Amino acid sequence: MGKMQNAIILFILLISFLEASLGALSNDSFWLLKIKSQFTDPMGVLSNWSPGSNVCTWNGLECSKDQTRVVGINLSNSGLSGSISPDISHLVSLQKIDLSMNFLTGMIPTELGNLQDLQELLLFSNYLTGFIPVEFRLLKKLQVLRIGDNLLTGELIETIGELTELRVLALAYCQFNGTIPSEIGKLKRLQSLHLQANSFSGIIPQEIASCEELEDFAASNNNLEGEIPSSLGELRFLEILNLANNTLSGTIPSELSRLSRLRYLNLFGNRLTGELPIGVIQLPKLQNLDLSRNNLSGNITRFDFNGNNDLEALALSGNSFTGSFPEKLCTRNSKLRNVLLSVNRLSGDFPLALLNCSSLEVLDISDNEFENNIPSEIENLKNLTDLLLNNNSFSGGLPPEIGNLSNLVSLYLFGNMITGEIPAEIGKLQKLSVLYLYENQMSGNIPTELTNCSSLSEIDFFGNHITGVIPETIGKLKNLVFLQLRQNDLSGPVPLSLGYCKKLQTLSLGDNNLSGSLSKTFGYLSELTLLSLYNNSFEGPLPESLFLLKNLTIINISNNRFYGSIYPLLGSNLLSLLDVTNNSFSGPIPSELALSKNLTRIRLAHNHLNGTIPSQFGQLTNLNFLDLSSNNFTGELPLELSNCNKISHFLVSNNQISSTVPQWLGTLKELGELDLSNNVFNGSLPKQVGDCSRLLKLSVNQNKLSGGIPEEIGNLTSLNVLKLQRNNLSGAIPRTLGGCKKLFELRLSENSLTGLIPSELGTLTELQVILDLSKNSLTGEIPVSLSNLVKLERLNLSSNELKGEVPEALGRLTSLHALNLSNNHLEGEIPTTFSRFPPNSFMHNDNLCGPPLTSCRESTRQEKKQLSNTAAAGIVVAIVFSATVICLYLIYLMLRIWCKWKQASISSDDNGGGEKAGKEEKWGDDHHRVIRSDEYWDLNKMTMLPCERSGKDVSSMTTCIFPHSMSRENSMRSLV
Repeated sequence: MGKMQNAIILFILLISFLEASLGALSNDSFWLLKIKSQFTDPMGVLSNWSPGSNVCTWNGLECSKDQTRVVGINLSNSGLSGSISPDISHLVSLQKIDLSMNFLTGMIPTELGNLQDLQELLLFSNYLTGFIPVEFRLLKKLQVLRIGDNLLTGELIETIGELTELRVLALAYCQFNGTIPSEIGKLKRLQSLHLQANSFSGIIPQEIASCEELEDFAASNNNLEGEIPSSLGELRFLEILNLANNTLSGTIPSELSRLSRLRYLNLFGNRLTGELPIGVIQLPKLQNLDLSRNNLSGNITRFDFNGNNDLEALALSGNSFTGSFPEKLCTRNSKLRNVLLSVNRLSGDFPLALLNCSSLEVLDISDNEFENNIPSEIENLKNLTDLLLNNNSFSGGLPPEIGNLSNLVSLYLFGNMITGEIPAEIGKLQKLSVLYLYENQMSGNIPTELTNCSSLSEIDFFGNHITGVIPETIGKLKNLVFLQLRQNDLSGPVPLSLGYCKKLQTLSLGDNNLSGSLSKTFGYLSELTLLSLYNNSFEGPLPESLFLLKNLTIINISNNRFYGSIYPLLGSNLLSLLDVTNNSFSGPIPSELALSKNLTRIRLAHNHLNGTIPSQFGQLTNLNFLDLSSNNFTGELPLELSNCNKISHFLVSNNQISSTVPQWLGTLKELGELDLSNNVFNGSLPKQVGDCSRLLKLSVNQNKLSGGIPEEIGNLTSLNVLKLQRNNLSGAIPRTLGGCKKLFELRLSENSLTGLIPSELGTLTELQVILDLSKNSLTGEIPVSLSNLVKLERLNLSSNELKGEVPEALGRLTSLHALNLSNNHLEGEIPTTFSRFPPNSFMHNDNLCGPPLTSCRESTRQEKKQLSNTAAAGIVVAIVFSATVICLYLIYLMLRIWCKWKQASISSDDNGGGEKAGKEEKWGDDHHRVIRSDEYWDLNKMTMLPCERSGKDVSSMTTCIFPHSMSRENSMRSLV
């Protein structure tokens, strides 16, 4: 009976337990289904989460050993999206939640703080937002918290120090800010702390040294500052320390030498200074040391790596280390695979000590001061995959033994002084992918053997002296993506086989002596994005197959001898740059060019293109450079170009474009250079040009513009060059030009400008190239203010109506090397500092003197001498005149006496002398009156009026002497 009772009691207890268990699981099932409803499950991971089935069999769930409660959820990397339901907090027995690597959004539910048994929470690699819930302080059993790689923000809560069981705290790759709280030091059991790739600032707290079991500390890519705490040296279990890419300063603490278990030390990209403690180099377990991109200094020759055989990577690039190479870097059992010492001040020969590093895979000693030859023993580095020796001073030839580096993938030797030929042995490098030999002094031919390097993807020989032809077998390089042979002395045609390099994206052959026409095989280069053939001697029409190159973005075939249509270049709608300058292309511009909406530069200058500028160019809203100069374009500038509001260079000079200068040019706010010169533009220069506030160069010279120079030009405060010469501009030079303070070249010559030279031009103190106002009708004096233009090299004010003296202050223009003041009405003494200029700089003025012309004293003496000669001539004339008068008077007396004698004789004979005598006296009086009446002056002309008497009248001869004398005197005065 007793046994029966015990069995009944046991049965009842079992039933009760089952009911409790099933009730608990049933309760969990309810909440799990609610959690499921918040998820989107494209992969069907939750498909077996359904009522009626055993919860412990559902995907991603873990139940307790007695199968009574759900203790774990692991749905990592299940493709789930949606949000985390707060109902998860009802699963009170949960110890582990892993929803990492999904597409979950929303905030972390604060209700998670109710899960008192939770030990692991993994929500990393989702799209969660918001803050770390303060309620996490309640998770007293939490050991692992990994919520990084989300969109979380805010600060790291100080109450994090209450999670004393925490082993792993991973918050990397979020958007956290603020400082690292000192309370982090309370996490005595913390082993891993990941804070990298956030926006943490401030200092690294000293208290972190209290995390006695810390093995892994990563806080790279933040804004941490201050010094590295020396207390980090107390973390005796630390194996990984990564503080890269912060703004830490000061020296590297010598206390880090105590970290005997340290395997990885990365302080890359900070502002650390001073020398590297020797003890850090000798850490016995150190495998990776990266101190690149700091301001560390010191001589590394003394570095001793003998105590460390585990070192695999040494990166000290981007510092100021000096000396040669550490002699004891490589030991017999060395595991060193990567040595990166670029961008320092290391010097000496190629480090022979490296040749013992048979395990070496990457060697980068670029951007240093190493010199002399590359040793042939370099072939000892059999495992070398990447060799970077660029930007040093290595000289001599490239050793043929380099062909024995059978594992070599990348060879960077550019920026040295390597001479000689490319060794044929390089063709043995079957794994070689990148070969950069540019900017050396190499010569000889490109070896045909190079085309045996079937893995080559990039070749750059730019800036050498390589001659000969491009190998005919270049087409064997099926993996070639980048080929640059620019600036060499290559000749001959481009091989037909190049078309078989079908992966080629960049082809740059400019600045050579290549010739011939382009073959149709160019059309096979379907991946080509850049084609640069400029400065060669290519000729002929372009092959139509070029139209098949649909991926071209940059084309530069300028300075060749191509002719025909440019149409084959327009097959790609992806063009961003087209330059065919200086060829012989003809015909109109195909409107299809405007289909390339990404065009930023079009240069078609110096060809024989004709027709009008396509209005379709107005669709190119990204265009910033348009050069159509030196062609045969006609018509007008299409209004549609006003849509190109990003254009900064607009050049249409040397064409036959007519009509007026359009007002819409003023809407091009980015315009920096406008050149309309040498066309047939007429009308006035629109004032709207003054709205182009960024204009640096304005050239409208050699057109048929009329009217005045608009005052709005003065608004162009950034203007450097203004050319308006050779037009029909009139009116005064606007004073507002004084606002163009950055002008260094100003040309207004050969117009019809009038008025004074504005004194405001003297404020243009940056004028340097020239100030040319010649061949106008400017009046007044030369402004003294021009003496402020002390940088000016050429000044031309010739052929105007300027008067007055040349200001003495202009002598301050000591930078002048060309001066022309000729053909004006200037007078006075030339400033002494201008004596260095030739006489024709001052010719044809009214009365300028001084060197290089006649000195002003000599000029005065000559004037006085000419005056004295005139006076002497006057005296001579007076004497001659007086003598003539006296002689004539004597003749008159003799005639009178003779007449009287004759009359007396006749009177005595005829007895009638008295009456006759009286009449004769009266004639005589009349005679004297007549002489005086002919001698009168024109006071206005200061010369005698011509006499009208007959030359037979003796008295008339006397009056005709003066006019000749005065005429000569006046003519001499006119030469003074």
